[in-house]
Amino acid sequence: MRNLYILIISLLSIVKISAQTNDSRVITTAVPFMLISSDARGSGMGDMGVATPADAFSQFWNPSKYVLIDNKMGFAFSYTPYLSRLVNDIKIINGTYFNKLNERSAFGVSVKYFGLGDIDLTDFAGNYTGTVSPNEFYLDGSYALKLSKSFSMGVSMRFILSDLKLGTGNDDATAAKSFAVDLSGYYQSDPVDFNDFEGVYRLGFNIQNLGPKIKYYRSDEGDFIPTNLKLGAGFDFIMDEYNTVGVTFETNKLLVPTPPIRDNNGNITGGKEDNVNWMTGIFQSFNDAPGGFNEELKEFQWSLGTEYTYLDSFSLRGGYFHESEIKGKRKFFTVGAGFKYNYMIIDMSYLFSTGKLRTPLDNTMRFSLTFNIDEFAKGGGPEKTEE
Repeated sequence: MRNLYILIISLLSIVKISAQTNDSRVITTAVPFMLISSDARGSGMGDMGVATPADAFSQFWNPSKYVLIDNKMGFAFSYTPYLSRLVNDIKIINGTYFNKLNERSAFGVSVKYFGLGDIDLTDFAGNYTGTVSPNEFYLDGSYALKLSKSFSMGVSMRFILSDLKLGTGNDDATAAKSFAVDLSGYYQSDPVDFNDFEGVYRLGFNIQNLGPKIKYYRSDEGDFIPTNLKLGAGFDFIMDEYNTVGVTFETNKLLVPTPPIRDNNGNITGGKEDNVNWMTGIFQSFNDAPGGFNEELKEFQWSLGTEYTYLDSFSLRGGYFHESEIKGKRKFFTVGAGFKYNYMIIDMSYLFSTGKLRTPLDNTMRFSLTFNIDEFAKGGGPEKTEE
């Protein structure tokens, strides 16, 4: 048996895939784990974060927010069981570090690991031949710069490795590699007085994973990585010095070609040829849907989330995520909470599906931990101040 990559991207990308029927044109990519929410805070608000207030996990959502974060330095970890209703050893682990260099600049680094568990191999006679542990991961770094009092931009660079091969001694199956760049921006206004409360406007964008195709089997063509456009807007209702309610809306669109409609002979009868280079695919993704403009609109997913915070020490969250019936069918509600004690923040979230397709994270509890290093050095930070 020759070396083969584990062709279970269809399993991993349930995030994006439903049955391919005549009325379903789901856009799929390689390494879809790159789009899975990295933290419990964003997950608790309907999988969003491009325009929410800055936190340690901004590296994943929008690193340009780091220049507006309250703390100077910190690191965070998250652990997410994947397909937990079917298996118990598939997982996503994320670690992030950020450093606010000064009032105008900051940087962050992160690593995200997707482990598919252990797979036992056998020969044609059923004899055990070994165990492999396929996995994928990326390592990235970002730099953010404040361009004005209220607006900042950031750039990220990312190395991607997808090692999904079955090791049986043939050298033609090597791990696939690629790289990507992100470009992001974030606007946050000064507090605006509305008589009964103060308000803060928030806007954000992130063009993620701009980069070449990732090539399996040393092939010439390769597969698209999940180039993605995130846009978001939010508003914070600052009721008083203790209570704040934030509401945020976010939309996402994959910037890769839509699969065309083909006849039995493979000829295109609707849409455009999707075997193009990654740069052409970005521009083509806005006008290649077989169903025209109406279908293009359906390729935008959207989320609506809210967060109530008391004294920057306790938060309650909720959100809803929606995806078109012909573009993946994912629909789910999320709830979450966060607690801060001295220099440590604990966040948790829970997801439950409401659509026809249940996501791999359905009924999964997610946790993340954040450690603010500068508050630790000061013995706990402002939360220790007595009234």
